[in-house]
Amino acid sequence: MSPELEEYVLGHIEPEPEHLRRLNRQTQLYHLYSRQCSGHLQGRLLSMLSQMINPNRILELGTFTGYSALCLAEGLTTDGELHTIEHNDEDEAQLRDLFAEHDHRIILHIGDASELIPEINQPWDLVFIDANKREYLKYLKLLLPNLKPGAFILADNTLWDGKVANSEVMDAQTEGIREFNDFVRQHSAIFSPVILPIRDGMTLMRFNGTRSTTQNNI
Repeated sequence: MSPELEEYVLGHIEPEPEHLRRLNRQTQLYHLYSRQCSGHLQGRLLSMLSQMINPNRILELGTFTGYSALCLAEGLTTDGELHTIEHNDEDEAQLRDLFAEHDHRIILHIGDASELIPEINQPWDLVFIDANKREYLKYLKLLLPNLKPGAFILADNTLWDGKVANSEVMDAQTEGIREFNDFVRQHSAIFSPVILPIRDGMTLMRFNGTRSTTQNNI
């Protein structure tokens, strides 16, 4: 997308809420990997999807600076909760302050998602995967016991700068995304995937299986 077209798109969608605009700006200024922040367009998409689903329980893998968590929380039920897992503990204090100020329904967990997913025993209505790309498939399999039938799964970066379509690129992160994409496609009756070519690619899936039988089938 050209800068001119991107500017046009951003000028014709829901405005970025002021607190998220400030958070986005702070992320761009003070974080080395600022591109990981969802930003205006993707953030409004996450908010819209969450509001359409109106989930009671959301799980996010990969908090970063909290932007996407705040967007997803906009669709929570009044008594709902969003659990978000971040591996990097350097921003823990800032994240806890951010969520305490803007949405007390967001619960932060610091640690390895692979270890924490089984420990957070909740029935998930919506999951957003945006953590270690090498582990995407592992995360998905760990999530199966707690996915509600009809639950939605969002996976970010599933086009990975176009590297997934380049057979000459063989690094571990690209291979992890390819493995995830292939697995979901092969089990499309269970996951009903659609890849949206927004930013770095986002896969939207609906879990069509049951928790008791899906594990045996895959």
